[in-house]
Amino acid sequence: MQLEVILPLIAYLLVVFALSIYAMRKRTTGSFLNEYFLGSRSMGGIVLAMTLTVTYISASSFIGGPGAAYKYGLGWVLLAMIQLPAIWLSLGILGKKFAILARRYNAVTLNDMLFARYQSRLLVWLASLSLLVAFVGAMTVQFIGGARLLETAAGIPYETGLLIFGVSIALYTAFGGFRASVLNDTLQGMVMLVGTIVLLVGVVHAAGGLHNAVETLQTIDPKLVSPQGADDILSPTFMTSFWVLVCFGVIGLPHTAVRCISYKDSKAVHRGIIIGTVVVAILMFGMHLAGALGRAVIPNLTVPDLVIPTLMVKVLPPFAAGIFLAAPMAAIMSTINAQLLQSSATIIKDLYLNLRPEQITNEARLKRMSATITLLLGALLLLAAWRPPEMIIWLNLLAFGGLEAVFLWPLVLGLYWERANAKGALSAMIVGGLLYAILATFNLQYLGFHPIVPSLLLSLLAFLVGNRFGTSAPQAAVLTTDK
Repeated sequence: MQLEVILPLIAYLLVVFALSIYAMRKRTTGSFLNEYFLGSRSMGGIVLAMTLTVTYISASSFIGGPGAAYKYGLGWVLLAMIQLPAIWLSLGILGKKFAILARRYNAVTLNDMLFARYQSRLLVWLASLSLLVAFVGAMTVQFIGGARLLETAAGIPYETGLLIFGVSIALYTAFGGFRASVLNDTLQGMVMLVGTIVLLVGVVHAAGGLHNAVETLQTIDPKLVSPQGADDILSPTFMTSFWVLVCFGVIGLPHTAVRCISYKDSKAVHRGIIIGTVVVAILMFGMHLAGALGRAVIPNLTVPDLVIPTLMVKVLPPFAAGIFLAAPMAAIMSTINAQLLQSSATIIKDLYLNLRPEQITNEARLKRMSATITLLLGALLLLAAWRPPEMIIWLNLLAFGGLEAVFLWPLVLGLYWERANAKGALSAMIVGGLLYAILATFNLQYLGFHPIVPSLLLSLLAFLVGNRFGTSAPQAAVLTTDK
């Protein structure tokens, strides 16, 4: 173990726990559900930008994405930049309208919104189960990424790192709730920004300058500096699929959508769009470029996902490596706590309280259940991550695609099309989810497109057809979350 690397990381984790304790003590009076899962809808512009950005930027962006850039070259850096409009799309399409309706219906979760809009219990159950299955896959990726970081940069065995990482996140998420999550997201966003810039400067310096780094890449493989990338992977169909999956499709991600109902006012949204887009640009460009140029510094990595932690150890002094190891750790932790909270909210609010509505007033029981379920989910994820695959980016994209195929059209059309009804939404969810599962399982790519593209197109068609056989939902009722 490398103590110079581990000690700054321990200090960082202590700060994270301190913020969680602060958040727990600052909980406002009123509904436990609104406070624990939404922070009483009190986020300002900077906090909104940071929490949305770092929730979106996960282990895939800090570990898997740079790993892909290491393997495929500078073309992957350009590909990563097509994610730039993601924050604008999320807050612009969902933002105000989503938040206004959520306040009107007193909605706490995405599924609350779907029930208020479509008045269908079957739809809520289908959405809840889909979310939980996909989130297990998505969070497993984050756990693997965190453990690999500790293994490579700090010399901690994979299994030990997995336990340290998983237990830390499960504890601070379980006891701090949403307010702790977004406060830590803001801290983690700052750490990610500084860490990205410092690491990129260190990589360029270690490679002998930018010009020398590019020449070295060309010597290794001329395709590494071509727009098509190594193995000519970056075809037009691949790039179109990637944009749909990681940019347009993010408006259908539940843990992103719930951030859009938690802000304070319109000013927060406008500031969030600007700040969030700038932060995404810096992080995406910096981390992927560091991964691509890293091949000029360490050309013979057998596991591409290890490029960022290996570069940290190689190009930074040990103490600095420990400090900036917190950057990718922050990216991973912020994504997991968002998804853990959303999973816990789904089980408590969308499933348990649907079966036992009389328990809505038993806040002591709800508090215990929320913390317990979050801890149990953390334990399940530890088991799932015990034997990891070689490259995590594909598993992460698989889980994201499943969520988008199920949620995107019911969410967007429910907001913007008054005639949308439950039969249309159910048709879209079933067709989108099943088709995506079949195409992804058997690795079928129609005309070279990723499964998300045909899944979303046929899901939209299913919505339009199914909608013709249904009737508009009655006026949505206000949901009860208070005593």
